[in-house]
Amino acid sequence: MRIHLTSVFVDDQDKALSFYTDVLGFVKKTEVPLGEARWLTVVSAEEPDGTELLLEPDGHPAAKAYKAGLVADGIPCAQFDVDDVQAEFERLRDLGVRFTQEPTEMGPVTMAVFDDTCGNLIQIVHHA
Repeated sequence: MRIHLTSVFVDDQDKALSFYTDVLGFVKKTEVPLGEARWLTVVSAEEPDGTELLLEPDGHPAAKAYKAGLVADGIPCAQFDVDDVQAEFERLRDLGVRFTQEPTEMGPVTMAVFDDTCGNLIQIVHHA
C-alpha cells in the first residue's frame, strides 16, 4: 500500500496553483474541469510520478471550519520535506512568503511553518 494522493483545502484554486508552482516549485500534474471547480493536482518537480497534492476547493462548511481551527491553533495541515530548512526559509521569505515559525531545531528535526496564502499553514522539515 502506498500514498498516491493527499489534499489541502484551498480558498482559490487559481491562487493556490500559482503559489504552489511559482513560489514553492511544484509542477501541475492533472487538471480536469468539474463544473465550477477542477480536479487540480501538483507534484514535486523532483518526483513527477510521486504523490500528488490535490488543491481541493474548501467550499464545504466543514472544510472552512477545519482550516480556521488549525490556523487559529497554529497547526500546519501539511508537511513537506526539504534538504535545508534554513536555505528554503530564506528563499521563500525573499519571495514574500509569510512565516509563522522561523527555522527551529527540535532534536534531529529542523522545521519552519509558513502561510500558503490559501488559508493553510504548511510546515517544512529536514530530518538530520
